[in-house]
Amino acid sequence: MAKNRKSLSEAVDKELKSGFSLDSFKNKKGLASNVKFKDQDWIPLSPAFQEVTSVPGIPLGHISLLRGHSDTGKTTALLEAAVAAQKRNILPVFIITEMKWSWEHAKMMGFEVDEIFDKETGELVDYDGQFLYVDRETLHTIEDVAAFILDLMDEQKKGNLPYDLLFLWDSIGSIPCEMSIKSNKNNNEWNAGAMSTQFGNNVNQRITLSRKESSKYTNTLVCVNKVWAAKPAVPMGQPKLMNKGGFAMWFDATFVVTFGNIADSGTSKLKAIKDGKQVEFAKRTNLQIDKNHINGIQSRGKIVMTPHGFILDNDKDLKNYKDSQKEEWKKVLGGGDFNIIEENSDTSQVESFVNEPQ
Repeated sequence: MAKNRKSLSEAVDKELKSGFSLDSFKNKKGLASNVKFKDQDWIPLSPAFQEVTSVPGIPLGHISLLRGHSDTGKTTALLEAAVAAQKRNILPVFIITEMKWSWEHAKMMGFEVDEIFDKETGELVDYDGQFLYVDRETLHTIEDVAAFILDLMDEQKKGNLPYDLLFLWDSIGSIPCEMSIKSNKNNNEWNAGAMSTQFGNNVNQRITLSRKESSKYTNTLVCVNKVWAAKPAVPMGQPKLMNKGGFAMWFDATFVVTFGNIADSGTSKLKAIKDGKQVEFAKRTNLQIDKNHINGIQSRGKIVMTPHGFILDNDKDLKNYKDSQKEEWKKVLGGGDFNIIEENSDTSQVESFVNEPQ
């Protein structure tokens, strides 16, 4: 009896499927198209970054996270991305909430900026050019940052901003959420919750959708994230690298680069010295691709960051850089020969970041 019921059920199911058109169902529900994503493209970073990491740079149409202790190379990577974007007619959008920005540094890196001078005094009063810039004068909360990004993408969709957009946020953890402001308490849990809600549920979705072939423009978000080292949970354990502002952006990001070490920056300073005067011209730093959902490559190595960008950590590239800059250094150090020394900022060994969320 049970066998007969099964046979009857199978026969009915077969009859239903024979008269069913999946294509018609897709058309009825609006599911017949718009499933293809654009071929993956990248904003190229310096040849040194590419050689050390084996990846081209920053993936377009994704959220990328550049994290590490202070002065380990995060902003250098951010500016290399901005310079490359300008050359490809992608509009850089600077979101500066940490307020340590320097247009002089950006210019040294090759970013094109127009200087605006007062006609009467000749004093430099502002900068302009092929970019957008906003900072804490306008943005006061995490919600403000997300709303600003979404507003620009809305204007882009309306045809009022005909560019691919590269959002460059420096940095996460430097701005509170609305609830923290209203309560006059900088509550880390509230801030982390706002990051998750505003970016995970809103901005991340819009960035991802811009990768579809049906989208005229492709938008990208690159975030700088400072870190701190949590004490080991057990004696003789390994300290854990923690992101300021929580891990919401870690989970949203498809590409994460960590600079420096876990416990400290792990950098060493390279200086030109003469008669008690010195010029710090570079730092040697560690970097590691911690998360890569684009092509899966994960790598680690050492690189040298200079005011002009990354160079390889080898004698040839260091000598070429010294030769290109020595006339500038002589303006500070005076004529004649000078010595080159290396000074360790921190002595910690390179650590693996395997204890991070995946």
